[in-house]
This record gives sequence, structure tokens and C-alpha cells, in this order.
Amino acid sequence: MSAAEDVGAPAASDGMPLPVPGQRTDGDRLPAPVPAPVGTPHICAASGDFAPLVLMPGDPRRAQRIAETFLDDARLVTDVRGILGYTGTHRGVPMSVLASGMGIPSVSIYATELFRYYGARRIIRVGTAGALPASVAVRDVVIASAAHTDSSVSRLLVDGVTLSLAPSYRSLRAAVDAADAVEREASDGVAVHIGPVFSSDHFYLDRPAVFDALERRGTLAVEMEAAGLYAVAAAEGGEALAVLTVSDHVRTGEALSATDRETGFDRAVRIAAAALLADG
Repeated sequence: MSAAEDVGAPAASDGMPLPVPGQRTDGDRLPAPVPAPVGTPHICAASGDFAPLVLMPGDPRRAQRIAETFLDDARLVTDVRGILGYTGTHRGVPMSVLASGMGIPSVSIYATELFRYYGARRIIRVGTAGALPASVAVRDVVIASAAHTDSSVSRLLVDGVTLSLAPSYRSLRAAVDAADAVEREASDGVAVHIGPVFSSDHFYLDRPAVFDALERRGTLAVEMEAAGLYAVAAAEGGEALAVLTVSDHVRTGEALSATDRETGFDRAVRIAAAALLADG
């Protein structure tokens, strides 16, 4: 099983000072972002440093690569704990990229702070996943139309209710349209699949019966963050989506190399960026 990115990222470039983080405001969600002029415990960016549209890989090195190859005029805005964030433009529109680290707790922290304190409107995860059915191949892209999970996150937001964790329809529809356009242009045999994923709290726990049952119910892949991102977006009134590159196959053991994991995600990023730029 795969699905989470390595968080062992290099430190930020020399000479980039770290502002002292401010204290996060506790309490209920407010209808408008609460400015974080000197940062939060996890992000050292000033208010206004992040764009409303955010790409969110797990791996800080992937965030750096996206900033260098996909954004124009990107600048580093945070590097607390080696979690790198950049802001630039894409097709003339302000856009940011921030790593999330691994797992639902980590992505929940960064997504909450972006929505609550930095005015983010849409966050799209661009990560990796392990395929379940034979119809999904390594290097394919999975757009997560729902996120099952063994985490308690789906039961915490509303007392006595297990929420269905899903992306915003606008982002999902835009990503599907973008995927259609990308597939028409490409001839590399890489397919795009739309369907549910399983966000697991466990990386090494071997549970073949669970995977069998999930596959029979149409689950396409296993990863570790989408459910947390979707739950935070629901709680904070934001929009979210996960567009995932298949890095390995749970059934066959086929897997991309570490280098390929870091570089073979351009199609997913193109789809995600198009979804971020969707009107409305």
C-alpha cells in the first residue's frame, strides 16, 4: 500500500529569515478569514502571502518543484518545519503551493490554517496513491469523487453523524473537463479515472480483506489525506479536491522509483490547476 509522500524535504534556501509565528486564535469558525499577520504555529507567512487558490502536494520537495516548473515568479512564503510554501502566478492568476506532510492530521492542520487565516478558497491535493483494481495502472491519474476512511474524522464534525466526505462539485466537474482535454492531447496511454478513494490512517497495516471489500464497492485507490482535506473544507466553508498520480499497485507490487514519484505528476498538476481556475 502506498499513498503518502516523503516529507524529508531540504530546508529553505539560505538567507531566508523565519518570522516568529503568532498564536492561532481558538474558537468557532468565523465567516471571514482571521488575519495571521506574523503566522501561525505551523506557517510563517504574513497575511496576504497566500493566494486564494492552492495546490497541495504532500512532499515539500514536490511543492518546490511545482513552484519552480509550474508557477511564474514564485517566491517562498513559509518554510516552518521544512514544510515549503510558495506563491506565484499561473496563466496570470495568483496561485500558491504548500506541502501538507503525511496523513490526515497533518493535512488537516495546514488546510484549516489556509482556509481560516489566509483566505484560501480552493485547495486541491496533488499527491500519490496505490491502485486497487486491475483497471487502474501505475502512472494513471485518479480524481477522487469521494473519500472513504478508517479515520474518525468523518464522525467528529457533527455529533452522532458519519458524514460523506466529498469534493466540491465545481472543482470536480472542472477537473473532469480538464482531464478530458488532457487525454485528447496526450498519446502516452496514461488514463484518468474518476471515483472514490480510501484514505487510510495506516501505512504498513496489511489488511487484504479490507482492500478486497473496498474494491468490490468501486474504490479505485488508497492514500492518506483526501478525507481529511474534504472534512476541513466542509467545516471551514471552502472547496477541495484530490487529483492523484498512481505511484504503485497494491495487487501487483509494481511501483514507481523515488525519482519518478517526484517528477511523474505533471498531468495531475495540469488537471488540478485547471480545476482551481474554474469560474465562479
